[in-house]
Amino acid sequence: MSFIETMRGATLMRRPLARLGAVATALFLAGCQAGPMGSSGTQTGQQIDPRQPVPVALLVPAGTGSADLDWLARSLTNSARMAAADAQGATIDLRIYEAGSEPGQAVASANRAVDEGAKIILGPLFADSANAVGNTVAPRGVNVLSFSNNADIAGGNVFVLGNTFDNVANRLIRYGVRNGKRRILLVAEDDTAGQVASRAIEGAISANGAVLAGKAVHPVSTSGIDGIVPNVASAVGSGNVDAVFVTANQGAVLPYLLDKLNGAGVNAASTQMVGLTRWDQPAARLQLPGVQGGWFAVPDTRMKAQFDQRYRSAYGEAPHELGSLAYDGVAAISALVRAGNRNALTTSGLTQSSGFKGINGTFRLKRDGTNERALSVATVRNGQLVILDPAPQSFGGFGF
Repeated sequence: MSFIETMRGATLMRRPLARLGAVATALFLAGCQAGPMGSSGTQTGQQIDPRQPVPVALLVPAGTGSADLDWLARSLTNSARMAAADAQGATIDLRIYEAGSEPGQAVASANRAVDEGAKIILGPLFADSANAVGNTVAPRGVNVLSFSNNADIAGGNVFVLGNTFDNVANRLIRYGVRNGKRRILLVAEDDTAGQVASRAIEGAISANGAVLAGKAVHPVSTSGIDGIVPNVASAVGSGNVDAVFVTANQGAVLPYLLDKLNGAGVNAASTQMVGLTRWDQPAARLQLPGVQGGWFAVPDTRMKAQFDQRYRSAYGEAPHELGSLAYDGVAAISALVRAGNRNALTTSGLTQSSGFKGINGTFRLKRDGTNERALSVATVRNGQLVILDPAPQSFGGFGF
C-alpha cells in the first residue's frame, strides 16, 4: 500500500460511518437494535388463488437524491420485472412503490400497497424501515420479504433475503474444521457491525466444534488497528492458532488491517487467514499481499453471469450487486404459485425446506425469518479469484 493510499484510508476510517456510504453495510446497520417481530412458530401471510394474478408490492429506495440508491432502486425494479416475465405458469402483478431511505416513507408506501391489494411485500432495503413496515402490516396479515441482511429484525411476518453474517461464518468455520483449522483467533472492529459479526463467528465456532483461541477488538481507526497488531502476531507465533478470522466490514479498514498484519508476519504463510466479507471486491483488492491465500465466501456465480448479461442487454447498464435479491424474491413466489399452492405467501409456503434456486445460488427461508444461502469458499492466488469448495446446488427436492 502506498503512502497516499494509507493516508486516504486513515482519513476514511476516522469519519463516522455514513448511513448511505456503503449500501451493503448500511442495510445491515440501519436497524440493528430492532427486535424480532414475533415467535418463529407463528403462521403469517395470506392465502391466494394461484390461478389468478398475484399482487406483489416492491418497495425500492428511490427518491432519496442518492445516485447509488437510485441505481439500486432501478436494479431491484428491473430485476423483479425480469423475474415476473420469466414466471411461466404463474402471473405476478408487480407493483412498484418508492420507499426512500426512512421508515416513515416506507410505512406510508406499504400501507398504500396493501390498501391497493398487495398480498405480499418485497423490500424495503433498510432494516429499520423493514422492521417498521413489518409492524405496520402484521395486523393485516401480510408478509414482508426484506432486502436487508440484518437477522435482528427477522421473525413473525418479516423475512430477510440478504446474505447474513451467520451464513458466511457457518460456511467458513465448517470448511475450516473439515480442513483441520479448529483454533480460531477472532479480529473484530468495536463498532456495531463488528459486534454483531463477532457474535456470528463465535456462534459458528461453537456450533461446528471449533475453539475460540482468542479475540482482538480494535477501534475503527488506524491507531486502533496499529494497537492490536503486535498481540495478534504474538498469538499466531505461539503456535496455538490455526486461523485468524477477520470481520473487517468497511472499505478502508480491510486493506489497512491486512497490510499491517502482513507486515507483522501474519498472513497465509504463517496461519490461515479468513474474512467475513468479500476479499475480491473491489477488484483492486485482488492485488493486495494480505489477501493472497485467504479464505472468504462468495455466492454461487454460475447463474449470476448469465443474469448480468441479460440485464445489460435489456437495460444498457450493469445491475447493482443487490439487485438480484428482487429477482430471487419474485422467482420464489412464482415457483410456489406455479405449483398451485394456495399457501404460497404464508409462512408454511415460503419456508419449504427444499428452498429455491436463485440468481446467487440455492437459498431457503427459515421460520425464524432468517435464511440459509448456499455459498462457495474462495481464495486469491496470484491476484486471481479461485473457488476452493463450490456451493451446494440444492437442499434437495422442489425448487425452481
